[in-house]
Amino acid sequence: MVGIALAASLASKPLTKHLNVAIIDNNPLLGRKNIIEKGHPPDPRVSTVTPATISFLKDIGAWKYIEEQRHAYFDKMQVWDYTGLGYTRYNANDVHQDVLGCVVENKVLQSSQLSCVQESDLQKTVYPARLNAMDMLPSSSLTGLSEVPSSTDLFMRGRLAKLELSDGNHVYAKLVVGADGSKSRVRELAGIKTTGWNYSQNAIICTVEHTVENYTAWQRFLPNGPIALLPIGDKFSNIVWTMDPKEASDRKLMNEDDFIKAVNEALDSGYGPNPETTSSRDSLSWLTGDATISAKERFETPPKVVKLSSERMMFPLSLRHAKDYVSKRVALVGDSAHTVHPLAGQGVNLGFADACALSKAISEGIALGNDIGESNLLKRYEAERKPANIAMMAVLDGIQKMYSVDFGPLNALRAAAFHGAHYISPLKKRIISYASGDQSLPLFS
Repeated sequence: MVGIALAASLASKPLTKHLNVAIIDNNPLLGRKNIIEKGHPPDPRVSTVTPATISFLKDIGAWKYIEEQRHAYFDKMQVWDYTGLGYTRYNANDVHQDVLGCVVENKVLQSSQLSCVQESDLQKTVYPARLNAMDMLPSSSLTGLSEVPSSTDLFMRGRLAKLELSDGNHVYAKLVVGADGSKSRVRELAGIKTTGWNYSQNAIICTVEHTVENYTAWQRFLPNGPIALLPIGDKFSNIVWTMDPKEASDRKLMNEDDFIKAVNEALDSGYGPNPETTSSRDSLSWLTGDATISAKERFETPPKVVKLSSERMMFPLSLRHAKDYVSKRVALVGDSAHTVHPLAGQGVNLGFADACALSKAISEGIALGNDIGESNLLKRYEAERKPANIAMMAVLDGIQKMYSVDFGPLNALRAAAFHGAHYISPLKKRIISYASGDQSLPLFS
């Protein structure tokens, strides 16, 4: 999704819309049109896109295609944990916005952006293949070459990278963008190292159905990890349930009725009581400022799940960060550069922000007559995105660790955090803005 977003962004800019772009992806869906089959339940692989990402997708022309497909805006969110000691509700009206986000199937995001690319002036070629090898040579003088040197000549002088594909093709490029996920082949071939760790958690994702429409995003922190219930439209919701690997394997294999029962318990009073609506706003009046709309909202129970509407998919969770986002003729975007815990749905939004920033850097480089593969130009992209990504990774990792321990004093601290986020209006507004794509940290702005 992030790689196609970069191509679509380049296609939308005057200085880059005529570039020659190769898309290398062996996903068989990439070459198919109308891959979204009407009447089918939503695919369990979805993304929650923030207002900042929605604005980016509108700018590159993709959002109009997304709005033709199934998607679900939400303007409210509720977060609580199994201790019953507190909860927080968020409302888009708290920050004078219409929505907090929108849940979209990944294949809808990809096909919509691909439509932008296909209808653009980009000179584009799709290679349904894998990357086998990547070679680059040191730069040397172009003296002695013909007026129109061949790709081979430019490669030999260090002005192009050479890619060898699994289908036997060779591609020469000024810039290679690795948008190939957490196990990035581009990153590996470029020799870029990563740091990070595996969480002792797996996530189960699936599509479920209700008897009523769901318009709210719900998240409850349980002893072994959070469960999220995200609206996806047409009385469907998406489940992202994090737990230890043994429990995840058991949940994936249990029969449908038992799984639905487990989901409803996890979203209601299983593991512990639901919190009671409190009047803590009075005791925090010196901090709260003008009360937000959501501060007056009572705790609600999520809509019951009545049916499992997709397969249950399971994947391990980890945190990974590339030590460098760029090297000569190589740039990493999305999960190739950073992998985060899914508890706040921020991973793909970080990737789209990468695509936006790299597209801008490339356009500025062309305006100045620079070689778009030179490290000095690419470092501008890294300087913009690395601090923002590290900050979000630190926030998400901190939340994951804070909610992974069942300890009395820590439980009380978490409850205080819930109450503070619910009733302290300036803090709540900063949290919403940060989660919506504003890069200012909630406590340091």
